[in-house]
Amino acid sequence: MEGNGIDDVKIPLLQPSTDENVVVRTVTFQISDIKCASCVNSIESALQSLNGVRSIAVSSLDGRAAVKFVPKLITAKRIKESIEESGFKVNEVHDHDQDISVCRVRIKGMACTSCSESIERALQMIDGVKRAIVGLALEEAKVHYDPSLANPEKIIEAVEDAGFGAELISSGNDANKVHLKLEGIDSEEDANVLVSYLELAAGVNRVEMDLLEHIVTVSYDPDFTGPRTLIHCVQEASRGSKVYQATLYSPSGRREKDKVNEIRIYRDQFLFSCLFSVPVFVFAMVLPMLPPYGNWLNYKVHNMLTLGLLLRWILCTPVQFIIGKRFYVGSYHALRRRSANMDVLVALGTNAAYFYSLYIVIKALTSDTFQGQDFFETSSMLISFILLGKYLEIVAKGKTSDALGKLTQLVPDKAYLVEIDTDANIITETEIDTQLIQKNDIIKIVPGAKIPIDGIVIKGQSYANESMITGEAIPIAKSPGDKVISGTINENGCVLVKATHVGSDTALSQIVQLVEAAQLAKAPVQKLADDISRVFVPIVVVVALSTWLGWFIPGKAGFYPKHWIPKGMDAFELALQFAISVLVVACPCALGLATPTAVMVASGIGASQGVLIKGGDALEKAHKVKTIVFDKTGTLTVGKPVVVSAVLFHEFSMEVLCDMAISVEASSEHPIAKAVVAHAKKLRKNFGSCPEEVPDVVDFEVHMGAGVSGKVGDRTVLVGNKRLMHACNVKISSEAEKYISQNEILARTCVLVSIDGKIAGAFSVSDPVKPEAKRVISFLHSMGITSVIVTGDNHATATAIANEVGIDQVFAETDPVGKADKVKELQMKGMTVAMVGDGINDSPALVAADVGMAIGAGTDVAIEAADIVLIKSSLEDVITAIDLSRKTMSRIRLNYIWALGYNILGMPIAAGVLYPFTGIRLPPWLAGACMAASSLSVVSSSLLLQFYKKPLHVESI
Repeated sequence: MEGNGIDDVKIPLLQPSTDENVVVRTVTFQISDIKCASCVNSIESALQSLNGVRSIAVSSLDGRAAVKFVPKLITAKRIKESIEESGFKVNEVHDHDQDISVCRVRIKGMACTSCSESIERALQMIDGVKRAIVGLALEEAKVHYDPSLANPEKIIEAVEDAGFGAELISSGNDANKVHLKLEGIDSEEDANVLVSYLELAAGVNRVEMDLLEHIVTVSYDPDFTGPRTLIHCVQEASRGSKVYQATLYSPSGRREKDKVNEIRIYRDQFLFSCLFSVPVFVFAMVLPMLPPYGNWLNYKVHNMLTLGLLLRWILCTPVQFIIGKRFYVGSYHALRRRSANMDVLVALGTNAAYFYSLYIVIKALTSDTFQGQDFFETSSMLISFILLGKYLEIVAKGKTSDALGKLTQLVPDKAYLVEIDTDANIITETEIDTQLIQKNDIIKIVPGAKIPIDGIVIKGQSYANESMITGEAIPIAKSPGDKVISGTINENGCVLVKATHVGSDTALSQIVQLVEAAQLAKAPVQKLADDISRVFVPIVVVVALSTWLGWFIPGKAGFYPKHWIPKGMDAFELALQFAISVLVVACPCALGLATPTAVMVASGIGASQGVLIKGGDALEKAHKVKTIVFDKTGTLTVGKPVVVSAVLFHEFSMEVLCDMAISVEASSEHPIAKAVVAHAKKLRKNFGSCPEEVPDVVDFEVHMGAGVSGKVGDRTVLVGNKRLMHACNVKISSEAEKYISQNEILARTCVLVSIDGKIAGAFSVSDPVKPEAKRVISFLHSMGITSVIVTGDNHATATAIANEVGIDQVFAETDPVGKADKVKELQMKGMTVAMVGDGINDSPALVAADVGMAIGAGTDVAIEAADIVLIKSSLEDVITAIDLSRKTMSRIRLNYIWALGYNILGMPIAAGVLYPFTGIRLPPWLAGACMAASSLSVVSSSLLLQFYKKPLHVESI
């Protein structure tokens, strides 16, 4: 059999049938008014005629209809409409196979909250879009959509139709995706060959080719392949003289380039506008005040048209229509979507000034007696000042994400990939790009180098400085078997690390993703700006028109003195200047930036100091907290309990006690259970040989907040606290009660072991209190925050811990649901409650609390349920989270006071309220400068949060 080699790869060996390629989904409708079989037939007849419907099953008993359909041919919405057209009401729709995808889009051209709201509305109108969030300060949109109805191309098209630039950042699951820049592709056939080769590679899920840019995007399973393997796969596809090469391509760098490019464009446009507007200003405002030097401007070219007026017109026109084009475009798109933004105000103000001045030019050109005042300097200077303000604002906004940028820069660019033999000796060593590291690679980390991946040390010993991730200043010892975190620094020893998490799966990447998501989420306080922005511009236009009428009509009627009107002006021109000043002094941008810029800075600073805040909602709620509920084990205590003593209370031997305890407790994940197992094994060795295999346990059961039980052989074993023994009707002897009381006074927990209904013995467990706990509780009291302990442990131990750290209120012997109920009880008293915990049993309370704080060393379930994650497991960060929230909310309030106060004070001054009393009026060009300054001042105010310092440092404890 002969073939042409590589071309055969493009043809699948087995051509699947068409039906196998068709995606079929099932949707269930809850329909009312189905009374009999006739109704069922009516619905089935209506749906069977629809193209794309595969099968229908309608039940007349419960009113449900299950429909299988092809989403490419018909939508669930269309099926629902057909049922309703048949005369039946659809109450509920349940899509069984609905798959929700997420994409992130970078948006260009947003100026204020009105813009972000317009984009949100445009996105939510797309069929299939479930949710859309637009972040003004982050300049991004996050869209949740049904991939069978919508796609990233439709989303980008909708943004562009709304008048904004859009660029896809990511789509679908980007957790394991690599972008490769290809070389050697000259035709579509070359691209098809490479796509086929990549699609056939092991572990590849999806391949997308951009023929224009020669970039291929590959989604893959990291357990089977990785970037290096995929690059090698591209090279293997070479045939004869046709050689293909691939290199890594990083789209993430485009954001920084776009930001730099945007700053450069605003700077260049400002400088270009100054080239025209400065001479206009000099000709209009400076030289006329210097008679010997400005007399030439009064030279009459034709009739009353002077040389100065002609020059001002010529110089102003490029500024108005070339440089100011962005305001016309922005206004057009804003008005087309029935909204109004800053561009509308600027366009109205500058057009009023320019076209009135153009009217003056025409009158001067056609009349030999006409005299009038032009405002060309108003139009040109206004545009120049606004561009300057936008330039400075964008530079300042870029600094709001500095803290996040520093986190992303922690990963080194290069790493040493090594191959080792069975004794972990290095055979080969190669320097590679960090992005080429794959799962299970062995990486050599030299002293002083940054660790590029999350992994496990397999050889060598050293200390790692993890302060940049956890905030912990003391270097952590690392030896074989210990985990290392990407972005941390290897201090003094050379170690070999096996990669367990690479790329976007590393802890550092997860932190960055979490902070980015938090920056995109809106804080509830942002609603104020959203509400104001909807009516702001129309109100400003009405006020400007009222201002013009309020000065023009009385001026014409002679209601105010003639000397109020400046020389060379009339009442119309004075009124027009006031109206233009009102239009351009009002600033909706400052209001829109007040909240998101502060949230961006705060979430970035929090992450850099070991506090991950999951969104503006959590950040806002944390400042209201008046009560904090603490779990005991692992939260107030170190979380590494140790058994300090073990006793027997019955005829059972220590060996039997240990064996029973080991068998039952081995299946529990609780820290105390692990401590009991470790100590029992140690005792077993002391009393004889420790069997490698423990007896099997059956009917194992966890009694939440009490202990565990099970059957070991023919014996029923209970291991837990007094509550478990009472619940199972196991009598506790006076000797055992005395032992329990003695240990509870010492803040120790007693674990009782019952065998066949008799207390066989007990273990006394001590979990030392965290060294900073007492100082933290005291500091919280000084902040006006009360502290509460809620624990599953016994009351005496919990009280002893509470007395040691200074907590007055204790709820002991509480199960997970009981913890959540205690939180709700406190909330019903009108308190805003925060819950601090670390375990699975804390997750219901973390969800129930107004603010859930998870200790970073805790379980994944607790961290997932929490609103705030304390990375380094230190209680000082509870204070940091609340204090940062308070500082941020204070800053947001200050921003709102400034933004609202500026508009409330600026608009009356611009309207001429002070003019009759002081002779002070705000020229339009100066009003434009004030508007630009207001946005800049709000962003600068938010940037002051970058200087935030923790109120309490663990080093000082």
